[in-house]
Amino acid sequence: MTLEPNLYITVAVSGLAGLGMITAAGLSGWRGWLALKRQELLERHMAPSSEAGSIPSAASRIEVADLKERIRKLEAIAAGVDL
Repeated sequence: MTLEPNLYITVAVSGLAGLGMITAAGLSGWRGWLALKRQELLERHMAPSSEAGSIPSAASRIEVADLKERIRKLEAIAAGVDL
């Protein structure tokens, strides 16, 4: 059983069209994500920063928690307690 050459062309064109649609959708999502990140950076840059009432960032809270954990471990080592 042999397939018609037109069938090969139809399958190839359909595959390329599908790949093109997937690529276009991915590119649109990427551009949207970049626009979102650009907007977040602009908002962070333009937002007034007050030292007294500012909420610490997630990175600084994680760093403080890590330092507290390290201090706890050092105190336990100094006290001779196995962790």
